[in-house]
Amino acid sequence: MDYGTLRGLVALLILALFIIIVVWSYSKKRKDSFDDVANSIFDDDEVNTVNKKRPTDKDNKQETNNNV
Repeated sequence: MDYGTLRGLVALLILALFIIIVVWSYSKKRKDSFDDVANSIFDDDEVNTVNKKRPTDKDNKQETNNNV
């Protein structure tokens, strides 16, 4: 087996893996779980807003380099 054949086999393997991943991600079996994960950021909206720290002017100040 020469180098060109090996490169061709590796390219076919990568193409096959790509097609398998695309088919898996767009299958109807996975749609519900992907939709649940996509909407999960909206589930605990109340909890996230209570625990968030409000930015103050001190937090928003940009540091400057006065040593120039």
